[in-house]
Amino acid sequence: MTLLLLAFGLVMILEGLVYALAPSLLERTLELLRAMPQAAVRQIGALVCVAGLVLVWIAFQIGV
Repeated sequence: MTLLLLAFGLVMILEGLVYALAPSLLERTLELLRAMPQAAVRQIGALVCVAGLVLVWIAFQIGV
């Protein structure tokens, strides 16, 4: 449970930094996502999810 709270906290920190440091970049990125077909956005989302799972697996393998 502690590890889950840590993970959520880190995600919130990163999300907050994006909004605080580069809001215009975030807006442009969202505009680009809106222009893309839904299938491409789904593929990107799936790839990011798999990459996250790989990173979590690697973290557990090195003993986090």
